[in-house]
Amino acid sequence: MSNPNLDRPRNLAELRNSGWHSKTVKQEVHDNFLRKLRSGEELFPGIIGYDETVIPELNIALLAQHDLLFLGEKGQAKSRLMRRLVDFLDEAIPYIDDRKIPLHDDPYKPITSRGRMLVNGTPADEVPIAWWRREDRYAERLAPGTKFADLIGEIDPAMLAAGVSMGAEESLHFGLIPRMHRGLFAMNELPELDELVQVGLFNILEERDVQIRGYPIKFDIDVMILFSANPATYNRSGKVIPQLKDRIGSLIHTHYPLERTLGVEILEQEVVTRDEGLGTGDEGDDPDSPRPPSPVPNPSVIVPYFMKELIEEISRAARLSKYVDHDSGVSARLSLANYRTMIASARHRAAVLGEETAVPRISDLGHLYASSLGKLELDLMGSHQMSERQVLDAVIAQAIATVFSEYVEEHGLAEIAEVFSQGVRVEVGDMLPSSHYATLLKRVPPAWDKAFEVNASQDPAVRASCVEFVLAGLYATDRISRSQQHGRIVYET
Repeated sequence: MSNPNLDRPRNLAELRNSGWHSKTVKQEVHDNFLRKLRSGEELFPGIIGYDETVIPELNIALLAQHDLLFLGEKGQAKSRLMRRLVDFLDEAIPYIDDRKIPLHDDPYKPITSRGRMLVNGTPADEVPIAWWRREDRYAERLAPGTKFADLIGEIDPAMLAAGVSMGAEESLHFGLIPRMHRGLFAMNELPELDELVQVGLFNILEERDVQIRGYPIKFDIDVMILFSANPATYNRSGKVIPQLKDRIGSLIHTHYPLERTLGVEILEQEVVTRDEGLGTGDEGDDPDSPRPPSPVPNPSVIVPYFMKELIEEISRAARLSKYVDHDSGVSARLSLANYRTMIASARHRAAVLGEETAVPRISDLGHLYASSLGKLELDLMGSHQMSERQVLDAVIAQAIATVFSEYVEEHGLAEIAEVFSQGVRVEVGDMLPSSHYATLLKRVPPAWDKAFEVNASQDPAVRASCVEFVLAGLYATDRISRSQQHGRIVYET
């Protein structure tokens, strides 16, 4: 990692000669944001589906130089949006490099007595300057369990024992917010924060200062404060003190992807791109693409698009389910975890059976209990004593029916269903080889031509996935029946 002090002023005299100007952190964010906006740079890389809803409101709030609250259910990129604001900070800013100063004091506007003493009583060329990198100027905290001393500060017993007065600045041990002077601080799940700490935050937002245990030691804190909260708890009376709500400059509402295609795009970005090193990527988009050398033979993965849609539709169906608590929401992390589980099941099958290609099938969704249970909060009034496993089964069935109805036209179903009316039984399972499906299809080739239109391919593993998709869709739409035992499923009339 590069040293931020290289080729930069090392003392106050050099800093003054360099022409550097001091800014508040909000002015700094404002200026850099405006520069990127004018140049046409991408403002929030990695944020998908918010271009016409969340981003415009956030843009205005940044130009207004407000403290911000991101209000939305879990898994709506609230934390990611807050972390992205670091991009609007300068690459590095100077501070007085003195180990007795507990924060990054502005060389032009020091707020500590030690900093003022150095600037006013020491030759400028003897006041050491170091540089604070933008990535270090962001800190966040989760509200549950957070105490006043963690965020604001506390009297330092060691200093009292040394004879320092409780009313002296030197007696204080600073918390996170004072230490983030000239930076960004994010508080996640604001409604879970103790009222006493909320009062401390209110004082910072109102007066921009810190007072500990009532002692009148004031610091002109320069910090941009960000909050996140769930609407169900934020709007509940008594969870957030009114005075604090009133001082938050802008409230930014987030939401889940409005279209399934956006959810799939997020899925591809988060799992396919980020997990390439784990081998969970969508190598199937280009089977001939070069692969990094591996000491263990690693089957290539082809993920039919309809399987990605199914994974995302499961989350969407859960959000609409009457059995799931709508106030809690269903995080996008459910889709990510389920996608990884599905890929892992396909890889496991390919490795055990010695197949060169791993292609997820509907039967792989039978392993989603491990990655889904615990992520769905049931509506106790609407679940009617259904277990979480039963609710998940219902959600998966609904997702299959929804995606299937969009893929296969009605006139193509009758011919396939007719095969089963003649007594045909088709056995599927997550550990059956792809050749098993190819053998089955030799008996009824014309009937399955329509099925393969959902993902045209001659790869037997892909065709096996198509077969399972159509069979599951016929069952989900009550056209055929099925029985299940020991991980294998038999479809018949």
